[in-house]
Amino acid sequence: MVMEKKIRKALRRINVAKITQAVKKLFIEANTMLGDDVVCALKSALPREESATGKQVLEKIIENASIACRSIMPICQDTGLAVLFVEVGQDIHIVGGDLRTAIEEGVRQSYADGFLRKSVCDPLTRKNTGDNTPAIIHIDIVAGDRLKIIAMPKGGGSENVSAAKMLTPAVGIEGIKKFVLETVDQAGANPCPPIIVGIGIGGSLEQACIMAKKALLRPVGEQNRIDERVEQIEKELYQRINKLGIGPAGLGGRVTALAVNVEMMPCHIASLPVAVNIQCHVARHKETIL
Repeated sequence: MVMEKKIRKALRRINVAKITQAVKKLFIEANTMLGDDVVCALKSALPREESATGKQVLEKIIENASIACRSIMPICQDTGLAVLFVEVGQDIHIVGGDLRTAIEEGVRQSYADGFLRKSVCDPLTRKNTGDNTPAIIHIDIVAGDRLKIIAMPKGGGSENVSAAKMLTPAVGIEGIKKFVLETVDQAGANPCPPIIVGIGIGGSLEQACIMAKKALLRPVGEQNRIDERVEQIEKELYQRINKLGIGPAGLGGRVTALAVNVEMMPCHIASLPVAVNIQCHVARHKETIL
C-alpha cells in the first residue's frame, strides 16, 4: 500500500477537465483554421494548374479558408465526424474521471459552443445523436509523462470514397498502385479535390485503415524518409494521380492531389492489406500536448 502511494505520487497528474477543454479548443480551431502547410500547398498549386477554371477554383478555396479564419467560422459546412488520435504517456495519472468520457465531453462542447454542424447519426434509423458524439478515439500507450491529442474532423464526402482491400500477395507493388489509382479515379469530384491521399500498406485489415488515416496527418509536402521504396511509391502515385485530369473540384485540370502519403508495416505471409483514405482540400487537424 505504501509503495502504491509512492508510485501514484511520482506519476504526473492530469485532470480530465483540462483534457475536455483541450479537445473543445482543438475541434473549434481545426474547423475554422486551415493548416499553414495546406494553405501553402494550395498557393503553390496555382501556377501549376493550366486550366483557367481550375485556377479559379483554387483561388476561391484559398479565399474561403482566409475568410473562415478571420471570421472564426467553419471552413466547410460539413464539420466532420470527430476522429482523435491520443498518445497517453505511461507515466501520467488521469484524475477526476475517465479519459474517454472527458474526450467525448470536449467534442460535445466544441460542436455546441462552436456552432458546428452535428453530423453523427444512428446507422439504421439515421436519427441524429444531437451532439456529434460518439467520437472515434484511437488510443496508444507511449513512453513519457505527456498526453498528446490530435483532433481530426473527417468529412463524409472524402470518407465515403475511401476504400480497403485484401489483395493477393502475387499482385505486388503494381497491384497496390492499380488499386490506389482506381480508387482515386472512381472517386472523381466527390471528395472535393484537390485531395490528399493517405495509403496504408501491410499489417492487418484494420491496421491498414488506421495507417492510411494517420498518413493524412503528415504535413503536406513531407515525404516518407524511413523507407526509400515508400518514398518512391509516393512520388510515382502523386504524378500519376495528377495525370488523371480530375482537377480542382473535379472540373478538370492538373492539380488533383496535393500530396500522397504512404505508411507501411509487415503483414502476414498470406495477405497484402491495402487501404486508401482520401482527404478533401479542407485537410483539418490540430494537435496539442498536455
